[in-house]
Amino acid sequence: MSLALGCVADDYTGASDLANTLTKAGLRTIQTIGIPADDRALPEADAVVVALKSRSIPSDQAVARSREAEAWLRARGAAHVMFKVCSTFDSTDAGNIGPVMDALRTEAGEAIALVTPAFPETGRSVYQGNLFVGSVPLNESPLKDHPLNPMRDANLVRVLARQSASPVGLIDTATVAKGAEAVAARLDVLAAEGKGAAIADAIFDSDLEVLGRAIIGRKFSVGASGLGLGLARALAADGRGTKDAAGAAVGEPVGGTSACLAGSCSQATLQQVAAAEAIMPVLRLDPARLLAGANVVAEALAFAEERLAAGPVLIATSASPEAVRALQAQHGVDAAGHAIEAALAAIAEGLVARGVRRLVVAGGETSGAVVDRLGLTAFLLGPEIAAGVPVLRTAGRPEPMLLALKSGNFGGADFFGRALDMMR
Repeated sequence: MSLALGCVADDYTGASDLANTLTKAGLRTIQTIGIPADDRALPEADAVVVALKSRSIPSDQAVARSREAEAWLRARGAAHVMFKVCSTFDSTDAGNIGPVMDALRTEAGEAIALVTPAFPETGRSVYQGNLFVGSVPLNESPLKDHPLNPMRDANLVRVLARQSASPVGLIDTATVAKGAEAVAARLDVLAAEGKGAAIADAIFDSDLEVLGRAIIGRKFSVGASGLGLGLARALAADGRGTKDAAGAAVGEPVGGTSACLAGSCSQATLQQVAAAEAIMPVLRLDPARLLAGANVVAEALAFAEERLAAGPVLIATSASPEAVRALQAQHGVDAAGHAIEAALAAIAEGLVARGVRRLVVAGGETSGAVVDRLGLTAFLLGPEIAAGVPVLRTAGRPEPMLLALKSGNFGGADFFGRALDMMR
């Protein structure tokens, strides 16, 4: 396997988002869950996205896992490796974006890394180094309230500088407007000044294309799926890619029954759960009861078992931001989050044991826990359900499954119904 592009993603849903973007841009793309074993045979591909669950773990662990993934990709010919982060850049002042970036930049032998979480298709843009969600700065948007990594500063130069061992510079809109050569020259100037990273402005897809052309000849970058789009289009312009990549097939129908799980507490997911009540039975589990020791897993599986033969069900632990903060205050942020993720993962395992073969999961951390519990290791990319959310078909599993792994903020109000309609 000789890759045009290798990617290390810090969570599973973000990896799916990026793999979907690369596929649509013309690269045959495989998403792996973790680092594949050396003896694992994978289909030929233009790009591989290695999905880690490293966004909110201790930074030294995130660095170690990311370095292993980068080495695996380089060993398979990846000339450029992109570290994929969330388009809301959510992380604490301790990391993990900065420490992982520093380590992978050093491994690549690059003096400076271009960094941008811009993805205009999903309403994320960067102007003068500030991250906007739609028309408002990140810290004024509902997305500021991430349960693990709340974001209170939209200025990414400041945010990244608090995490990185090197100073951080800016490639502003005026420079991007001058084209790829101007961006490359600005990177060289900032590197000469001792900067280890540069936040790049991007407001339109055309800006991402400029950035992609500017850095495709370099070895390392950091960004959300928007930067992946820019890199993929630069590669396609150079003749790397596959004409039928966007039509990646999900194969024959998988049969079995369908179910949905929701662990995200984002406003988007809360609206989607409410909308789903009109089309399927919904069980809302009380996170407080779960944390108090109630056997909500058994309750959920009993609820599902009675109804799956008649159609899909949705099981949710989603709660309002206020309720989440109250639970975190009582039980601790990590303990509360891990308990909820573990419960939903156990429910997913029980659903699959009961014949579910089409599974929709809302929430990045929840998706990671579910994929781990089910022992899934690789996916082929299918059609897009919503921006950044493809249908995934499991690879290397005796009984194939179709999944949709959704970051909390993605998709419209009808997401659950739409996803199930496309998973046949």
